[in-house]
Amino acid sequence: MSMKERMHTGELYLPSDEEIASEQIKKLDRLYDFNMTRPTELYKREKMLKKMFAEIGENCYIEPPFHANFGGAHVHFGSNIYANFNLTMVDDTHIYVGDYTLFGPNVIVATASHPILPELRAKEYQFNMPVHIGKKCWIGSGAIILPGITIGDNVVVGAGSIVTKDLPDNVVAVGNPCKILREVNEYDKEYYFKNRKIDYTEI
Repeated sequence: MSMKERMHTGELYLPSDEEIASEQIKKLDRLYDFNMTRPTELYKREKMLKKMFAEIGENCYIEPPFHANFGGAHVHFGSNIYANFNLTMVDDTHIYVGDYTLFGPNVIVATASHPILPELRAKEYQFNMPVHIGKKCWIGSGAIILPGITIGDNVVVGAGSIVTKDLPDNVVAVGNPCKILREVNEYDKEYYFKNRKIDYTEI
């Protein structure tokens, strides 16, 4: 099995492998071009993302700068996804994001990790585990999602949280390490922030 194939199996591999590095640098050039686009060049950005990503649906918007180890080549976006400034996708293997999910500024989604044994790190070995994020999630500012994590649908991850374990559907989770605070419930159908009620006649 080649080093490139090992990137997506969870096995140890060398990211400095010539085949991998040659492919990666080309994708990073394309990412650089995306980040240099002007705010008025929305159509150009849309076209570029369709070439950069493994998959991307309709009506997705990423606010530059966007950072990704492979320029989004292993990122799979559904439709209607929004990402604020400085989204970092450590996409050494696959990252899946469902429809209508929102990312606050400075979110990190990481698939790559390194062995605890220092002798293996000295030889530059790494391994990757895919990340799955469901539909209609809100990942708050500065949150970090670690390799191998699965987040269900309709999940809110609080700002600054570090997600070290899987999260089920329909929960609000916060903290370091990120823990479930409560379920999304009837209160959330009436109030959108503290004592502020949702006016359904206006939305």
